[in-house]
Amino acid sequence: MTAAPLLAADDTYAADLGAGSPVRRSRAERQAIVLDTAERLFAGRSSRSVGMDELVRETGLGKMTVYRLFKSKDDLVGAYLSRKAATVLAFIDAELVRLEGDPRAALLSVVDAVERDVTRTGFRGCPFNNVSSEYDDPQHPARSAAADYKFELYGRLERLADQVAPGKGEDLAAQLHLIIDGMYLSGGLLGPDGPASHGRRLAERLIVIAQGTV
Repeated sequence: MTAAPLLAADDTYAADLGAGSPVRRSRAERQAIVLDTAERLFAGRSSRSVGMDELVRETGLGKMTVYRLFKSKDDLVGAYLSRKAATVLAFIDAELVRLEGDPRAALLSVVDAVERDVTRTGFRGCPFNNVSSEYDDPQHPARSAAADYKFELYGRLERLADQVAPGKGEDLAAQLHLIIDGMYLSGGLLGPDGPASHGRRLAERLIVIAQGTV
């Protein structure tokens, strides 16, 4: 059962299927519905294999509503990755606040979070790598959003690494960034018990080397 055409075409109202009456939704609520639907469909398959007609049907909103929020499929894919980046970075920032004063523990907490992600049920690889790799144009919104996320992540790693090993932060951050990317790639292809399971120990080893304690 779908919303009545008149309601589906409207940008403000949507059918409340339980009560059979229209309910008012804010732009943010409608945007969240579209992005939540995109995340579910993209995670299950790929962004390229999901057409806009299918996505619109799955949202329960009207086509006009969806296209007022996102002018194109490309814009939607970019917004999906940007929202995911904001969520991941907010989690990392909360961990950095929690572990303020212990930069080594903060660095390793990022690697631990990756390990938990890689070992969760249904893991299919890093969404930033998966989705951005589907598009060749370096200016595509998905590529831009993925690159922005990687840049922001690296910046956080570098700030912590500078505190852990003054003067060697840039190199240490680059090495840890490569470990994280490698864990996601290996975990998606070879499973959590493959090389990805060595990421945490390797990160610890690199920190020790950077500190010059070996």
